[in-house]
Amino acid sequence: MTEHADRSVSALSDGGGHEHDHSGHAHAPVDFGKAFAVGIGLNVAFVIVEAVYGVWSNSLALVADAGHNLSDVLGLAVAWAAAVLGKRAPTPRYTYGMMGSSILAALFNAVILLVAMGAIAWEAVRRFGEPAPVAGTTVMVVAGIGILINGITAWLFASGREGDLNVKGAFLHMAADAAVSAGVVVAGLLIALTGWRWLDPVTSLLIAAAVVWSTWGLLRDSMRMSLGAVPPGIDPDAVRAHLRGLEGVTAVHDLHVWPMSTTEVALTSHLVRPDGTDDAFLMRAARELRDRFGIAHVTLQVETSEATACALAPDGVV
Repeated sequence: MTEHADRSVSALSDGGGHEHDHSGHAHAPVDFGKAFAVGIGLNVAFVIVEAVYGVWSNSLALVADAGHNLSDVLGLAVAWAAAVLGKRAPTPRYTYGMMGSSILAALFNAVILLVAMGAIAWEAVRRFGEPAPVAGTTVMVVAGIGILINGITAWLFASGREGDLNVKGAFLHMAADAAVSAGVVVAGLLIALTGWRWLDPVTSLLIAAAVVWSTWGLLRDSMRMSLGAVPPGIDPDAVRAHLRGLEGVTAVHDLHVWPMSTTEVALTSHLVRPDGTDDAFLMRAARELRDRFGIAHVTLQVETSEATACALAPDGVV
């Protein structure tokens, strides 16, 4: 190797393995296919029951909850499709495979929920001027069933919510639905006891507000990930400091960390190392990045002199 020679090597720690013990950054997605199938089946059945009884009992709160559950069925279907696509092998055109579809699914889930809640809020406001009678007992019974169904579905995704934004989206939707159904039960009881019709649109607005609140973080994180931002939970300054502290490294530039999917994180960087490099250094560096930061796909380019005029050295250059 000459004095200014570069060596660009893609290092997948431990011979390409993606599993590690770093909490909060799981890179070996668990197969939630059965959970998606069961969750979709339960919620489709409940949406039909809830919509029919919501219209029969003249309850906007019940219809609102049915609309919310319908959007969740669509969201679960999209999330499931993304999980399946993410397992496809890379191709010459899609060199990372289709892992990024999980990010798009999480973003879609957030957007569709917010749109659905906007429509529900609009109808609730309109009903304040034209309050209608509501069958409170029917509302309580149907919503009570919703607590059970949504609680079971949320439990199916609970174990994967910390390591996969796509699964987290499914979990949040189902957990929010269970809480919302509980709110509808309370509203039905109060309507039955007091006859206050205005409680129905008020409950609908509270449902919409609760869902928007729980969805906002999902929307923010999925938008950031779709734009290639450093995933939540990874400190880019800490990553840079770690690389700078590697044996023999005197400078770091052109550092990029981005999500390939909701579970896979990639890193590329140029390291200045006057002593040059070898496979042992690269494998050790990749293993440390995996274990400490959960970054499993690492590509490092080593330059042997800080005097090398690397066009990508300035931080503002990408």
